[in-house]
Amino acid sequence: MAGKKSPQKRKPRIQKVSTPCPFCVQRKDPDYKEYKILERYLSDRAKIVGRDRTGVCSNHQRKLASAIKRARHLALLSFTPLA
Repeated sequence: MAGKKSPQKRKPRIQKVSTPCPFCVQRKDPDYKEYKILERYLSDRAKIVGRDRTGVCSNHQRKLASAIKRARHLALLSFTPLA
């Protein structure tokens, strides 16, 4: 007879505590000219950080990505990490 498998232990799901979007709270849209604010949403490798880590709503995340890309094009932000 084959032995029965023990039931697998499932990891409990971690539910994210919803925090308000910082741009919704201020009632502002991300702007490419405010590059100091945009730097907060870049990783140490100069990649755009996702919504799940920043707490930005989907509408502002899309505007944030285009503002970062625009600032990079105008050389306000770098494409690569600075050494």
